[in-house]
Amino acid sequence: MNDDLCTNNLRLAKTRKREVELVVISDVHLGTYGCHAEELLRYMKTIKPKRLILNGDIIDMWQFSKRYWPKSHMQVIKHITGLLAKGTKIVYLPGNHDEMLRKFAGFRLGSFQIENKKVLSLQGKTAWVFHGDVFDVTMQHSKWLAKLGAIGYDLLILINRFVNFILKLLGKGKISLSKRVKDSVKQAIKFINDFEKTAAEIAIENGYDFVVCGHIHQPEIKKIVTDKGEVTYLNSGDWVENLTALEYNLGAWRIYRYAEDAKAQAMKISRDPKSNLDNDEIFKDLVSEFLSPKK
Repeated sequence: MNDDLCTNNLRLAKTRKREVELVVISDVHLGTYGCHAEELLRYMKTIKPKRLILNGDIIDMWQFSKRYWPKSHMQVIKHITGLLAKGTKIVYLPGNHDEMLRKFAGFRLGSFQIENKKVLSLQGKTAWVFHGDVFDVTMQHSKWLAKLGAIGYDLLILINRFVNFILKLLGKGKISLSKRVKDSVKQAIKFINDFEKTAAEIAIENGYDFVVCGHIHQPEIKKIVTDKGEVTYLNSGDWVENLTALEYNLGAWRIYRYAEDAKAQAMKISRDPKSNLDNDEIFKDLVSEFLSPKK
């Protein structure tokens, strides 16, 4: 009897979802080869967020192709819409790769909304949340160059996966080619520093306590001090190379890292009958679920 009770308690511990007040996810790039959709799905199945902010570049509309849209990518979208039915408040803040959604800023449907930026009140402190491409000079003046760079980045990720596959066969650890390129190029390091500094300075001028961005695929939490004040700068990273998110709970921020989450890695993706549907059928199913009244 005691053994059965212990087994049941262990099973409950494994399946119980972790409650989180706020989760910020950005730069998923659904629709590209570099996207780690299944890992993101595993993570999201382990948490129960009260509020979710999708901070840009969730769907990569620059490189979107009907020829490449795996079921795991559609399942991520379906899981997010499913959260709405469970009471999660969701805000979508478009980035540069899904910028066409910015024309829908102000749209609201139930607990879902689309905005260009969001100011949150967190236990008496204010957080300014936005994607961050507004600070990217390349985006403002040479969008074609930025799009060309995105294609090159996606190709580098593909090459990186092949290299890591070979390294795994040889019994060696993984490497990140894109991170090595960034770390070796002084201009890239300067861009990241300038990005963080600019975001912080504007946040301080407006009296915000936190400034939360995405865009540069560089997860970070740090205090930035200027002669006008100080602010906590946060970046949610991405789901292409870092596989990170930001979580706010019990008055504290932290960077979630999939690589450190054994529970998410062990999470089994259920193969119910709907998992055999094609993308069109999954899309119809999620629209039906999205529009159906909350139970």
